[in-house]
Amino acid sequence: MSDFSVTEAQASILQHVKRSVIETVALHDSLSRVLAEDISANRNHPPYDVSAMDGYALSFADIESACSDKPVLLTVVDDIRAGQMPQHTIGHKQAARIMTGAPTPLGIDTVIRVEDTELNGDVVAILAPPKQGANIRPLGENLKNGHVVLTKGMLITPGVLAILAMVKQKDVPVFARPTVAILSTGDELEGIDDPIDENKIPNANSHALYAQCKSLGITATLLGIAKDDPDDLRAKLAEGLNYDVLLASGGVSVGHHDFVRPMLDALGITFHFWRVAMRPGHPLAFGTVQGCEGRRDSAVFGLPGNPVASMVCFEQFVAPALRAIMGHEKLFRRTIKARLKHDIKGSGGRTLFIRVFLSSDEQGYVASSTGEQGSGVLMSMALAEGFMVVPADADKLKAGAMVTVQLLQGMDFQSESDL
Repeated sequence: MSDFSVTEAQASILQHVKRSVIETVALHDSLSRVLAEDISANRNHPPYDVSAMDGYALSFADIESACSDKPVLLTVVDDIRAGQMPQHTIGHKQAARIMTGAPTPLGIDTVIRVEDTELNGDVVAILAPPKQGANIRPLGENLKNGHVVLTKGMLITPGVLAILAMVKQKDVPVFARPTVAILSTGDELEGIDDPIDENKIPNANSHALYAQCKSLGITATLLGIAKDDPDDLRAKLAEGLNYDVLLASGGVSVGHHDFVRPMLDALGITFHFWRVAMRPGHPLAFGTVQGCEGRRDSAVFGLPGNPVASMVCFEQFVAPALRAIMGHEKLFRRTIKARLKHDIKGSGGRTLFIRVFLSSDEQGYVASSTGEQGSGVLMSMALAEGFMVVPADADKLKAGAMVTVQLLQGMDFQSESDL
């Protein structure tokens, strides 16, 4: 099987993952989830025409000639507070004092703000007319009873949650978060609770992947470290297949002791690709297996063992898959254009992901390398604000060239991949 391009690999993954099942969560637990059903209004809001500010409700025909030199005088016959209904009909040359949010009385078509009036006893002087119909919020301006106000697939932001509260949606239908298991492999790895052994490598991969899942709202399960022993590896991989998504890092290359891929083959995984034309992250495998006993199918990512490569692959392939499962429509990290601060050499037919700092000047964003870019130099990820994407067909990019930078900070995503 030949190497997939980055975009081919992304497309293959998204073809083989499906939206999750629908579950119901409490309103306050729905923030940052994806709405799984259309939501309709159960009332008009506002339920009648209301005043948009404190002022006087009146007929525009009575005041259209008003000015500061020749104010129009009206008799105030009612005082309407928010939550109260008008008590009087407003006739010719009459007005009602009205508060913000209060219902407007019949027979009026305009509210004038307090600042454009002077009150003397029960007579108000109108010093300048607004436009006819000003400062009135009409019935149903915000919500119309029976109309769809929120649609399936919407991200629940604080504003969306406020609408859910307004229609009294105490229980909210959302797409379920997938269950995710994380497994690191290799005799060379040292767990975080193990004593320091100078001959071993601290297992940063599992914790980095856990944090990347957590940033998407998913609490993953850490399965620990599988040794380079067929029985131990098989047992832990089989355990990982009880989850919707298994992330197994290390052992997916072609070395003599790289056992993960053949063991996954033995467990019935159907691989859709193995190896992607990118750096870091070339030895990436993706497959699926049909669920049994009523369980959903599992997606399996064989991630590189080098921590930077593993994290880069997560952002390009795992994160979009997890977001698709959760019902998101914006799957990919947002990209911007920036000027390159220094020359960059290409990667001979592979898309290159350079970890960069971002700054700005009068011409826009400027991207500069975080330093040494080896796939084992984890500090390059700790310092990175984005990935500068060097196309596979680029031999060299010179300082000043415009480049694409994929942002890593925050939760700003876009619908299409720009890679």
